[in-house]
Amino acid sequence: MTNPDYHFVHPHFKLNGFHLTEDDLCRIAYSFIKEGEAYERAVGNFLLDWFDQRTFIEMQTSGTTGSPKLITVDKQAMVHSALATAEFFDLSSDIKVLHCLPTQFVAGKMMLVRAFILGWDMDLVAPVSTPLQNNDTQYHFAAMVPFQAQHSLEKLQQIKKLILGGAKVSQSLSKQLEVLPTEVFETYGMTETITHIAAKKVGEEAFTVLPNVRVSEDERHCLIIDPYVICDEPIVTNDVVKVLDDTHFIWLGRYDNVINSGGVKLFPEQIEEKLSSKIQRRFFVKGIPDEELGEKLVLVIEGDRYDIDPEIFAKLGKFEKPKEVLFVPEFTETGSGKLQREETLKSLA
Repeated sequence: MTNPDYHFVHPHFKLNGFHLTEDDLCRIAYSFIKEGEAYERAVGNFLLDWFDQRTFIEMQTSGTTGSPKLITVDKQAMVHSALATAEFFDLSSDIKVLHCLPTQFVAGKMMLVRAFILGWDMDLVAPVSTPLQNNDTQYHFAAMVPFQAQHSLEKLQQIKKLILGGAKVSQSLSKQLEVLPTEVFETYGMTETITHIAAKKVGEEAFTVLPNVRVSEDERHCLIIDPYVICDEPIVTNDVVKVLDDTHFIWLGRYDNVINSGGVKLFPEQIEEKLSSKIQRRFFVKGIPDEELGEKLVLVIEGDRYDIDPEIFAKLGKFEKPKEVLFVPEFTETGSGKLQREETLKSLA
């Protein structure tokens, strides 16, 4: 497809089984806002924002490139993003897709944009943990967060291609997904890049960028993204990576999560990966102030205290073993469900 204007609604587009035009979408938006459930009201608000006279959408960032802030995203750039996704994942018009993400955030907004720009037949459902429950429809494409995939394993074969984003896919979940007939991809992206700019099949190590995107790294070894038509200037992230070439990279962890313990740099995400199959509850590792080491590594587990078997640390390196284990009744999260490590630790105080 050539580059359509953002007001374009593909003649093949359907929402919940009905062919809809731009005027139809605006009418439905008002209905959703007045009478719909919370997730439908979010869809209604987005549709009215999309078809108004402004050329941009306002969105809240999650903090990948610094402190969370309100930014403006060009609607035409969102169209470019939709076309790049279709090209990368080989998605044509007239396919059946599932939308089960909250539309308050960029990933949910982009599922709608892709649908009416590309001409998809979209089922819109509530963004719950089990979006395929009581649903036997076969889908060509869907997007989920890992938590939804984890709780839908027995039904994921209904989806031909599934992309996961919003959080890292754990090693244990990856192994469960690899044996499914579904093609499952882990994606990398953020609000500033208008959702994903790279993806990899679960089980693979390196991400491959989408069309017209190039990557490099700065002096901190953090990822720099040059997405051309998506934004005017390169985006400098706080994600530590190993860039293999300008279209492939390996994600190592967050720069602002790196722990300097006695002069040794530790990446929490890599330690958490090694522990992911050993601890059944939600957990994370973090550095806290220590007079001798500068920072000491602690393991934080959600829920009631229990006895830890030291054997779970057997595969960790000498400096990767936690100096202390802390228990928190409930983790603190952002509105989009992302874990807030610092705020969670503050709750202990």
